[in-house]
Amino acid sequence: MDLNFNKNEDHNKLLLSDLRHRFAKIKMGGGEKRIQKLHSEGKMTARERIEYLLDKGKCIEIGAFVGEGMYQEYGGCPSGGVVVKMGYIRGKQCIVVANDATVKAGAWFPITAKKNLRAQEIAIENRIPIIYLVDSAGVFLPLQDEIFPDKEHFGRIFRNNAIMSSMGITQISAVMGSCVAGGAYLPIMSDEALIVDKTGSIFLAGSYLVKAAIGESIDNETLGGATTHCEISGVTDYKAKDDKDALDKIKNIVDKIGDYDKAGFSRIKALKPALNENDIYGILPKARNEQYDMMEIISRLVDDSEFEAYKEGYGKTIITGYARIDGWAVGIVANQRKVVKTKTGEMQFGGVIYSDSADKATRFIANCNQKKIPLVFIQDVTGFMVGSKSEFGGIIKDGAKMVNAVSNSVVPKFTVIVGNSYGAGNYAMCGKAYDPRLIVAWPSAELAVMGGTQAAKVLAQIEASSLKAKGEIVDEAKEKELLEKIKARYDEQVSPYYSASRLWTDAIIDPLDTRKWISMGIEAANHSPIEKKFNLGVIQV
Repeated sequence: MDLNFNKNEDHNKLLLSDLRHRFAKIKMGGGEKRIQKLHSEGKMTARERIEYLLDKGKCIEIGAFVGEGMYQEYGGCPSGGVVVKMGYIRGKQCIVVANDATVKAGAWFPITAKKNLRAQEIAIENRIPIIYLVDSAGVFLPLQDEIFPDKEHFGRIFRNNAIMSSMGITQISAVMGSCVAGGAYLPIMSDEALIVDKTGSIFLAGSYLVKAAIGESIDNETLGGATTHCEISGVTDYKAKDDKDALDKIKNIVDKIGDYDKAGFSRIKALKPALNENDIYGILPKARNEQYDMMEIISRLVDDSEFEAYKEGYGKTIITGYARIDGWAVGIVANQRKVVKTKTGEMQFGGVIYSDSADKATRFIANCNQKKIPLVFIQDVTGFMVGSKSEFGGIIKDGAKMVNAVSNSVVPKFTVIVGNSYGAGNYAMCGKAYDPRLIVAWPSAELAVMGGTQAAKVLAQIEASSLKAKGEIVDEAKEKELLEKIKARYDEQVSPYYSASRLWTDAIIDPLDTRKWISMGIEAANHSPIEKKFNLGVIQV
């Protein structure tokens, strides 16, 4: 191992340590005092409920860092006030959504709705059961204008309940705490609903509002408790004596769900990579502009380190080829980050998409769709090549063809951002806007329109010109001050945590967990047979 490898390894392991530290804080939700308060009421926390419900072993968490750094004026919203995991219940793959009552009594912030909708999207795309563990005070009223009426707001949740029911996707809800107003529709629009005695309650309006509205005096338990809804109204289907009893009932219900129609993706016995996966930490460079060979990363992600390259000698700044990950057949589209030489002797920058690279990727994506092979995009991209030579060569046309192929792909797509994810490169390499089934970032990732240094220089020049136009003196020191101020702001926005907090990615993960995420993602996708045919539509060839 050389000195550079050791420096890279130290840097990436520090990033990983920071990830683990941040996640440990996120797992505490609203804090130790609120956790103790829940326990004193005989209730489990959201994470404890999910841990008890899911089989031991493999699971992944969606949106753990959602809400980080947001809503600070209201005390923050760790994990968006809701925990979402994909795992197994009695061997059946499911999505579980649990309100975190330690965060503002489980109230819904705008980002909470977005995260819930993402969980439902995953269930719909993959046709896997979704379990709701409800314990929520409803909409966070100070932000009601940002969560109430729009297409991606609170009401879309119930619309999705109805759509999933019509599709035959199992939905089970357990009312394990408060379930008020519009939120009351979520469990009752599920296929089956449970309620925990004495701690669970459902009503359109609580006792105080009932008193104010119609003058009736009634307590919450009589108004909407377990006995009322299991024995009088018939709103709920099962009464549970406590949290564990409710979760045991869910296990028993899921256990009886029949088998599913399969998409038929190829899988054989899984093999570990032949090369040491831990080497990834030393291969991935500390400096964002440093070259490295993406094949060295791929060889440590795929089974037996075997990779069948497609058009290996053409369009070298994108790597395309076939491999297996945890036994599943995949087509990999990855950015090559080292400078490469074409047959004509031209040097091409690593991480940049050229016309020949885009053409190759388009053809490969079409092949994977024809063969019914899931696609894995590995991003470390600065964008498309610019300049007169590229424009004369039709880079816009070739880039559009690639974007078209990604957009119209009918096989499931998965995206891993290992480094840069800038500009239109993010789009062409299947960013969030292009419907990857799952999209994850390594701690080394950055998402932005362009790199921080370049963007800061452009913005600083614009601001300096504006100040000069107003008659202000802008000397070298002032220009440096502007640049540093803008770069600090921009660096915060390109952080993978900024993206994860807004759900532009589903998770920030340890690179060594990449295989698990892709494997579980393809397994989920295998529940949903492909019904559309791949069609590029009208494109300029």
